[in-house]
Amino acid sequence: QVQLVESGGGLVQAGGSLRLSCAASGRTFSSYTIGWFRQAPGKEREFVAAFSWSGGYSADSVKGRFTISRDNAQNTVYLQMNSLKPEDTAVYYCAAKYGGRWPGTAQDYDYWGQGTQVTVSS
Repeated sequence: QVQLVESGGGLVQAGGSLRLSCAASGRTFSSYTIGWFRQAPGKEREFVAAFSWSGGYSADSVKGRFTISRDNAQNTVYLQMNSLKPEDTAVYYCAAKYGGRWPGTAQDYDYWGQGTQVTVSS
C-alpha cells in the first residue's frame, strides 16, 4: 500500500513558477512509478509527467516548462512548473503504480493523492 500527499499548489500569475511535492509512504517507494495528472473543471483527468526507475517523461503540452524529479531518500517526487499559463489551471494529483505500461494512463494507476489546486491568473 502507498499513501500519497500533495502540496505546493496555489495562485500564481502567468509566467510564474510553482513546485509541487508528492510525499509517499511505503518501504518500496523506489519500485513504483509516480505520475502527475491534472483535471480542470469539466475536463477529463490529463497525464502531465511520470518518473520511474528509468527516468522521467513529460507530456508534450508541458515539455520544456515542467520538470519531474524524484528523491527516493525522502520518498518524494517533485513537479517544477515554470512559465505557467492560465490553461495550466487545474487540480493536480500524484499517483503511483507498480509496473505495467509506461507511462500509463490514469486508469493504470492504483494509488492517488487528494490533489492540490493550481490557479494561474492572466
